[in-house]
Amino acid sequence: MELPDDVRVKIERTVDHLHSEFGEQLPRERISELVHDSANRLAANSTVAENIPVLCYRFARERMKAIVRQQGDGTDTAHDVVFVSLSGGGRGQIAAALTSVLSNHQVSVHSAGTAVNAEIDPGVRTVLGEIGIDTDEPFARPVTDEVIRGADVIVTMGHSVGVIDIPAAVRHEDWRIGDPLGAPLEEIRRVRADIEYRVRALLASIGVPATEAAAAGSAGPSTASAQPD
Repeated sequence: MELPDDVRVKIERTVDHLHSEFGEQLPRERISELVHDSANRLAANSTVAENIPVLCYRFARERMKAIVRQQGDGTDTAHDVVFVSLSGGGRGQIAAALTSVLSNHQVSVHSAGTAVNAEIDPGVRTVLGEIGIDTDEPFARPVTDEVIRGADVIVTMGHSVGVIDIPAAVRHEDWRIGDPLGAPLEEIRRVRADIEYRVRALLASIGVPATEAAAAGSAGPSTASAQPD
């Protein structure tokens, strides 16, 4: 997508905003590079140019936080979890949203797609809204090296996501979960419950207490909804 001039101006302002936040850790040239690369990645899979600046800001900021975290002194004990699915607009979005809410935002969460279109599936939006999760903030990011290298845990949603270069020191889980994209709402609700069960188990394994908020009524992983991917 060719970005209009007004959108490009907003992207340049994004460089200024992020430099004011990360200027002590990253040179302006690197910040500008990350912002423009993020905008180009999003524009390649988006049909609405007006959405690019705000998505670019969030995506670039996420990448910069991951870089700064890697450059840290090792005293940062916060957990960083990346969910990778094929589209990024379904399973990964549900998992990221539930992890953020159930951990009471104690976990830094990313939803990445290997064939991402940066838009949440309408059915996924509906079933997350049913349990009180705001879907305005979550959006799927393209997979980037910075976010992958900065993760503590990477969860892939089936082998259909393709080859992900996962660092040796990073914990990796593969969740075989049904694909909610375009599915009936009842099936998406089953997927949501399956993911919630797994998210709660993941949080327990890393020592983060899960809240009771936004419970989807999960009783265990659903084999009925699993896809052979």
